[in-house]
Amino acid sequence: MRIIGGEAKGRKLFFPSGLKERPTSDFIRETLFNVLGPLQYRTFIDLFAGSGSVGLEAASRGAQEVCFVEKNIKLAEIAKKNISACCYDKICFIVAKDVEHALRDIYKKKRRFDIVFADPPYNKNLVKATLNILNKYQVVKKEGTIVIQHSIKENIPDIRLENVHLIDHRKYGENVLTFFKWRKDNGR
Repeated sequence: MRIIGGEAKGRKLFFPSGLKERPTSDFIRETLFNVLGPLQYRTFIDLFAGSGSVGLEAASRGAQEVCFVEKNIKLAEIAKKNISACCYDKICFIVAKDVEHALRDIYKKKRRFDIVFADPPYNKNLVKATLNILNKYQVVKKEGTIVIQHSIKENIPDIRLENVHLIDHRKYGENVLTFFKWRKDNGR
């Protein structure tokens, strides 16, 4: 696994073998960042971050701040190791908690993000749950983007949340990237 674009392009990332978690593929990461476009002056949060490959890709492509949320302590340590290996200690930080508790704490600290990326464990009905948590703890800046990577087996029903609007849905083999826009004027 490696960084595929930006200033750290080619940098190898650590990922422990034998884990049931799967890192986001190079192809999906490349597609994601092609759709998102330039990241300069933008903030990024990587939910269910695993070893941190998506968040580190964002940092490599110019994000000014990247937050990683990962409750698995072993994976959070690997993400920390990857952050240091890429020399992004000054712009990246890790919250080693489950997504709901992490977002609650981040919300209380009044931190907000331009882009939220979430890659919850597949086929556990966590897409809507993640959106509900984001709706409860509004850490997305006005007109921010939420991207959720999920299995094609997980249908995205008509999600009806006041602040979250589906804008794009892209399938790649067994994977889907679903893009939402945060529309609430929440003073940010």
